[in-house]
Amino acid sequence: MTTKHSIRRIALAALVLVLAPLSLSAQGPDATAQRLFRLGMDSSWLPRLAQTMFDSIGPRLTASPGYQSSGDWVVKMYKEWGIDGSFHNYGTWRGWRRGTSHIDLMQPRVRSLEGQMLAWSPGTPGGRPVTAEAIILPKFSDSTEFVKWLPQARGKIVMLSPAWPTCRPSDDWQRWGTPAAIARMDTAVALMQREWANDQDPAKAYRGTGYGLALGTGTLGTRLEKAGVVGMLTSRLKLSGFANPFAQNAGGRGGAGGRGAGGRGGPPAGNSARGGGMAQSLQQAMSGRAGGAGGWGVVEVFESYNTVAPAVTLSCEDYGLVYRLAENKQKPMVRIALDGQLLGERPAFNVLGTIRGTEKPDEYVMLSAHFDSWDGGSGATDNGTGTLMAMEAMRLLKQAYPRPKRTIMVGHWNSEEQGLNGSRAFTEDYPQVMKGLQALFNQDNGTGRVQNISVSGLTNAGRHLKKWWEQLPTFYTDSMSFNAVAWSFNDAPTGNPGGTDGAVFACYGTPSFGFGAVGWNYGSYTWHTNRDTYDKVVFDDLKHNATLAALMVYAASEDPEFISREKSPGQWPANWPENCGKAPRTTRAR
Repeated sequence: MTTKHSIRRIALAALVLVLAPLSLSAQGPDATAQRLFRLGMDSSWLPRLAQTMFDSIGPRLTASPGYQSSGDWVVKMYKEWGIDGSFHNYGTWRGWRRGTSHIDLMQPRVRSLEGQMLAWSPGTPGGRPVTAEAIILPKFSDSTEFVKWLPQARGKIVMLSPAWPTCRPSDDWQRWGTPAAIARMDTAVALMQREWANDQDPAKAYRGTGYGLALGTGTLGTRLEKAGVVGMLTSRLKLSGFANPFAQNAGGRGGAGGRGAGGRGGPPAGNSARGGGMAQSLQQAMSGRAGGAGGWGVVEVFESYNTVAPAVTLSCEDYGLVYRLAENKQKPMVRIALDGQLLGERPAFNVLGTIRGTEKPDEYVMLSAHFDSWDGGSGATDNGTGTLMAMEAMRLLKQAYPRPKRTIMVGHWNSEEQGLNGSRAFTEDYPQVMKGLQALFNQDNGTGRVQNISVSGLTNAGRHLKKWWEQLPTFYTDSMSFNAVAWSFNDAPTGNPGGTDGAVFACYGTPSFGFGAVGWNYGSYTWHTNRDTYDKVVFDDLKHNATLAALMVYAASEDPEFISREKSPGQWPANWPENCGKAPRTTRAR
C-alpha cells in the first residue's frame, strides 16, 4: 500500500529526473549557463537559418556570387541581433559564377546524364550546346608519346577517370556476395586502380602524360585545352573498402581507393578528415565487422583550372555508361550545354562578429568555422553546420550574456578549401587578437553532435579545459547520455597546420580547441559532394553543438586566469612559427 509520504518521494524523484539534464555538475548552478542551455534547446533558430542559407542562398564557393550573398546575410543577421558584424577584406581570389549544366548522350542512344560542371570551369561558348565524340585518355609510356597523341584529341571530349566495374558500395558486396564473386570484384577494382594510378615517377605523373589531375583536371586539363579538346569528363567517387589482392600485406579489407586512381579520396567512411570521427561507442560496435564503404549516387565535385575547355563530372553509373561505349568503339556522342562564367579576381574576405568585453576587452574568446564551401551541393555539412553552430551560439550569448568579461568574437573563414587562406590572413592582420586570445573553439566535421573537445601544444591549456568542461550541464557530462562530451589534452608540441582552421591558431601557439563529432556518414556521403544539402542536417545534434559552444565560450570568458603561452615540452619545429605559412593574398598561379 502506497503512503502519502512515499507518493511525495516518488513525485520528487520524477521531478529530479525531468530536471536532471538542466542541472549543472559539481561546480554548482549558474544562472547564465542555465539560461544559455534553455534558450539553445527550447528556442533554436537553426532550422530557419539553415533553410535560408542552404536553400535560398546556396553554396559558398570562394569569390563566387553565392559567397558574397551569404556574407551579406550573416552580417545582416548579426546586426539584427545587436552584434557587431563586419568584413575582414584581405585580398582577392578568382571569381566564378555557376549557371546551368545540361549533359546528354545523343548516340548510340539518347539519355540525359547526371552531372555538372566542376568549380571554376568555363562554360560552352555562350552556354550553347556543343556535341562531340567522347574518347578515353590512353595510358602512355612517356610524355613524348602523349604529345604525339594530342592531335587525335582535337575536337573530342576526353574522359579522364577510370570506370569502376561496380557502382555498388563495397558493403553491398560483403553482405550479399559469394566469396568467389567478392574475390572477382576485389580483383577487378584493384586492376582498374593499378591501371589508372599516378605513376611513381613524377615525370610521368598521370597515365604517363607528365601532367597531374590535382582535385579535378589539374595541369593535364590546361594542356588538353591547348590541344583543342572540346571538353573533359571526370568522375571522382567515394567507393572504397574493396580489398587489394595485389597488396604486399593484403590482410584485411582495407580500401584500394585513392585520389590518384580516381577513387574516393577524402576521409575514411564514417569519420571526419578534421579529426572528430564517430563516437567511440559506435567504433566499438563496428570493430568486429569487415570494413566497407561508399555512397550511392555520390560524386565529389572539386575544381578545374581550365579557361577554355569545360570540365564536367558525371555520376558513377552514367560515367561508366559513356566509358563502356567508348571502350567498345561504339562512338558515344555527348552534348554539353554549360553556363559558367569566369569573373577574374574578386574580393576575398572573412566575416567577423564581435561582442565587446566589459572587464578585459583586450582578451578574446573566439568561435571558429570556415564559411566557404565547394558548390556541388549546398555546402550544408561542410561547413555550413559549423557556420550555423557559431551563428546560433553568438545569438544565445548576446541574449543571455550580453556583457561578457572578455571580448567574444566569431570568425567565419574564407577559402579554407583552398588552403586555410582566410584564417591565415586573420592571424597575420589581427596581432592584437592573437596576443590576447584566451581560447578559440573550432568545428569542421559535419552535422554530428560533438562528443569530444581536445587541445594540445600549451602546457596549461588542459587544466582550463577540464575546469570549463566540469561546469557544463549534466546533459553533456553524464557518461550514460548519448549527448555526453569527453575532453582530452595532449601535452605535446603543435607542428604544421592540419586540415582545418583551428590548426592555424594552434600552430601559432595560441589555445585552439577542436570539436570532434559523430560521423553521420560524413565521409561516405556529404564531404565535398553533390549530396551535401539541407536534408542531411541533423538539427537535434546541431542544437547540441550550438548550445555547447555558447557554454564553452561563456566559461572561457569568465575564467579568472588567462591561459599562459608556455609551450608543451618536446621538439617544436626549429622555424616556429614561420612554419605555419603565409596567406596568399591573390589566386596562386597554376
